[in-house]
Amino acid sequence: MEETKMKRSKTVSLAAGLGLLAFSATAAFAENVKVTPLGGTTGEFCRLDRAILFEDPDGTRLLYDAGMTIAGADDPRLGTLDALLVTHMHGDHVGPRHTSAVDAGTCAKPDLSVAAVPETNVAKIAHAKGAEIVTGSEMPPFFAAKLASLGGDPKKSVLARFGGTYMVGGVGVSTVPAVHSNGVDPDLIGGDMGEAMKAAGIGGYVGPPTGYILKFSNGLVAYLSGDTGMTAEQEKVVRGFYGAHLVVINIGDTFTTGPAEAAYVVNELVKPASVIPSHANEEATKDGVVIEGTKTAAFRDLVTMPVYVPLSGKTMEFDAKGICVSGC
Repeated sequence: MEETKMKRSKTVSLAAGLGLLAFSATAAFAENVKVTPLGGTTGEFCRLDRAILFEDPDGTRLLYDAGMTIAGADDPRLGTLDALLVTHMHGDHVGPRHTSAVDAGTCAKPDLSVAAVPETNVAKIAHAKGAEIVTGSEMPPFFAAKLASLGGDPKKSVLARFGGTYMVGGVGVSTVPAVHSNGVDPDLIGGDMGEAMKAAGIGGYVGPPTGYILKFSNGLVAYLSGDTGMTAEQEKVVRGFYGAHLVVINIGDTFTTGPAEAAYVVNELVKPASVIPSHANEEATKDGVVIEGTKTAAFRDLVTMPVYVPLSGKTMEFDAKGICVSGC
């Protein structure tokens, strides 16, 4: 009888222990940041892919550089959004046009048949989702005007200028310098002024472009480079002050850092735990595998830490230290 009681006691203890381990594993899994690229072709990394969706463990959801591969506010991949982040005003980041549907067109040539001027894809998505647009420099008034023209609340266009932090849910959003240009196409201005500027061959200007630092509630710090060349701030600010664990960096060359320059930034300046390439301006993968001879392949081969290619629709999860623990 006593032996039977002991066996039962051991069984209950074992079950309780296994239950505690399962709970601990689930709790730890829930503490990860989810990162989902939203490109033009499911399962691929394509020419115009810029958009990435970040989800904090507390449920806060941020869309980075929506660009032209989000099929408007009705894109089924979006779900709820708390804020949109825009690094600068170029069309491939704000979306004067956008794809007609998920997977419309091809990886090399997406179907961009839907016009979104002068409001932009970004403003239309933010308005439809009731989300904020968090930008730095002199961009907030531009997006405030676009939200107002759509019948929305201009106060949802929020400033996060260099050196400060704006909280979106549990995520701290800061901006850092980017070396690039930030002209506004006259088509995004619209009206007589836009036509006059187009005729004169000039565009608008809304201050310098930016990158972003995201500080998630689990402790993960991510650096989103935007379109930038190499800067001293990548070492002194991004690594030295913020201590970024995860980097999303442009690698397309000509307009931004190329593969070699971008590799130098992550290997020598920022030194994160993990890297996601972006803005490759090429058909980088086929059947989800990097095509040899591409800029993406060159960058992958030069980088000394793990490189995770942003395949559209594939969710990766990163822990507090920037280690990819799921979907890698």
